Amino acid sequence: MASFMLTMWHPLVDTLFAPRPLQQRWRLLLFLPLTLLLYPLKSIPYLLSRPFVTYHIPTRRPDESLRALVYNHPSRCGKLKRKRPLHIDVHAGGFVGGIPEADAPFCTKLAESTGAVVVSVTYRFAPRYPFPAAPDDIADALAWLVEHAGAEFEADTEIVTFSGFSAGGTVALGGTLGAKDTKGRNRIKGSVTFYSLVDLRLPPEEKRRPPGFPSFDPAWYLLPLFDAYTAPSRLRNIDNPRMHPTLAPLRDLPVNMLFVIPTIDFLVYEQLDMVERLQREVAEEEKKLVPDRTNRKIEKLVFEGQYHGWLELPSGAIDESTRRKAFGSACHFLMDVHREYGFDITEIALQGNNI
Repeated sequence: MASFMLTMWHPLVDTLFAPRPLQQRWRLLLFLPLTLLLYPLKSIPYLLSRPFVTYHIPTRRPDESLRALVYNHPSRCGKLKRKRPLHIDVHAGGFVGGIPEADAPFCTKLAESTGAVVVSVTYRFAPRYPFPAAPDDIADALAWLVEHAGAEFEADTEIVTFSGFSAGGTVALGGTLGAKDTKGRNRIKGSVTFYSLVDLRLPPEEKRRPPGFPSFDPAWYLLPLFDAYTAPSRLRNIDNPRMHPTLAPLRDLPVNMLFVIPTIDFLVYEQLDMVERLQREVAEEEKKLVPDRTNRKIEKLVFEGQYHGWLELPSGAIDESTRRKAFGSACHFLMDVHREYGFDITEIALQGNNI
């Protein structure tokens, strides 16, 4: 609970004690009420029920770790005849904040429906820690989990997937890019990204707005703050796929990918463009009939009339059927990935395992 509260107040601590330009300070202060209002509404029920175990994952930085929540921890669930798939979830927050507890509704459903060990992890935030701090943290988390999750959490590190909401999906794509297993195959077997930024070559205020986007953006004052992740090094990294996942070659991305995309979002075009490009490249690979070719699946789920971040709003603020559809589709997609690599939770349940 103490670490949860410290994370909640992160924008205020950063404003008061970190050297910041004035334009970032006042925006961080205005960002704080949003975190204090939204995160407790979503998180308190799960803080009380505690479907997870809190863990601290070591990083490449001595004496520093990443706070994570582990669902289907061996101490909280029944033992299966085989190890569970490993899933990594990365929360949203505009690159400047956020907490793993915010994704508890999705992570709880995912753990229950797929049987996977779900590790929801945080990362360092801008503006104090701009790119590449966040993807470096996710890369560190992945490396540690691949080495230790088998023994610590009874997870199968040969079946690794991830999910990410908004900036979390961007960070997850960048942090896992090009990850390979001991046989040189893609480490990440599947991913689900929810309205994630995939092309940061333009700052937020210069991105094209889609039809139906409000003429007045209520988050206008936060856009320069969200750009603090990339702005300091955008020009130096203009061709870097860790910053701009849309530039990543197909071979370095997860084998199976699902993009959940709302249409009233100025990120809609970059996501649709990335999906179209990847699907075209997959089709070209299939035509070549290359021996031992990796079978890939690139899918999109488009929600007409929905806004960026709508899935993170509390019950009553959105049409719950859209949340059920988005989360249900993501879970089924990842279950299919697990099944492709030999883990079928429905078959295991029929065999009488306690999950």
